Amino acid sequence: MSTLWNKGVLADFRVDKFTVGNDRIFDLRLAKYDILGSLAHIQMLQSIALLSQDEESILREALQTMLSEVEAGTFTICDEVEDIHSQVELLLTQRVGYIGKKIHSGRSRNDQVLVDVKLYLKDAIIQIKDQIKSLFDLLQRLSNRYKEVLLPGYTHTQIAMPSSFGLWFGAYAETLIDDLYLCLAAYNVVNQNPLGSAAGYGNSFPLNREMTTKILDFHTMNYNVIAAQMSRGKSEKAVAFAISAVASSLNKLASDCILYMSQNFGFIHFPDELTTGSSIMPHKKNPDVWELVRAKANRIQSLPNELALLQTNLIHGYHRDYQLLKEILFPAMDTLNDMLIMTQFMLENIQVNETILNDANYDYLFAVEEVNRRVLLGKPFRDAYKEVGIEVNERRFTPDKTVRHTHIGSIGNLCNTEICQKMTEALSQFHSHF
Repeated sequence: MSTLWNKGVLADFRVDKFTVGNDRIFDLRLAKYDILGSLAHIQMLQSIALLSQDEESILREALQTMLSEVEAGTFTICDEVEDIHSQVELLLTQRVGYIGKKIHSGRSRNDQVLVDVKLYLKDAIIQIKDQIKSLFDLLQRLSNRYKEVLLPGYTHTQIAMPSSFGLWFGAYAETLIDDLYLCLAAYNVVNQNPLGSAAGYGNSFPLNREMTTKILDFHTMNYNVIAAQMSRGKSEKAVAFAISAVASSLNKLASDCILYMSQNFGFIHFPDELTTGSSIMPHKKNPDVWELVRAKANRIQSLPNELALLQTNLIHGYHRDYQLLKEILFPAMDTLNDMLIMTQFMLENIQVNETILNDANYDYLFAVEEVNRRVLLGKPFRDAYKEVGIEVNERRFTPDKTVRHTHIGSIGNLCNTEICQKMTEALSQFHSHF
């Protein structure tokens, strides 16, 4: 096997197989970033005279060719090569000769993989941010469209007070802003350059770390080289907390939709082609998409704990344990992106029942409204509460279904404009760190 650490003694094939694991599979998505990191590194090496201008030019051309192969989907990691770092250096040496062997000066696989992962996570967070914004916009449109349509509100899964579809859709729009704040926090943790920390203790080359920070478009760097290595695992965990928050919002929305589209409720409806049937019950329209969104969201919500346990009791410095971070987090990023896309697709086709409250089963939704009406006429709250309670128990309660909620954030004052501005401000904070 081709490795960057081979000193003439080959590892047992069983050791190779066990330690490499799934690295080749997950390293393919890091190929672009490993090449970008190498392009920045050779430019810096040339600036401190560890590469001549001609050598840097030859290496740059070869690396850009490789980058084109990645973008075309023709780049591969050979079975006999350990990881993406080995593959890039091997190809360089094959294509440009001994000059390719100079590319590793001043760095280690430890800071290489840190650079690769951080650059990848930056792009992945941006992709999720864009999907969140797209879903937010749809929820805002739905909230405005159905702001006049009342909907039962529940506490303890019992009929409680009047709500509205405008309030419901708008709630999920606003809570996505909180999730975006967590994505921003994770982005800030990731957006620091570790290149130059080498194996975690720096090296004796006069590296220009400010230069690579600027080339790679990091907001700042991990200055302390040990701290740079300690960011391995912490970066991934920060991202895991962020995406678990998004997953939590999608989970609750999916659970609402599953309940609301059941025959017992009938609050919402989806076209037949977006549901599935039963092998023996011809009337069934199963919410399989929402159930899988709910289940996948629950798996993602376990990620922070899984990553924390993976790193428990590790002293500072690199450990091979960190290799497993990729195979835990990377698929979860893909899953969340798919969930956001499918959630938007389903909501684009949602059909709302606009006559729900015509059903007498929901008359008691307005009991609180009646208590409040009497209080506004001058009656003490406890007296009004008792009177209405007796009327309800004796089945004498007749609801006035006029809803008079006007305060900020209520049914009659959704504040969608303000919520939209809140999202704009959150995005502007995000963009200031690019």
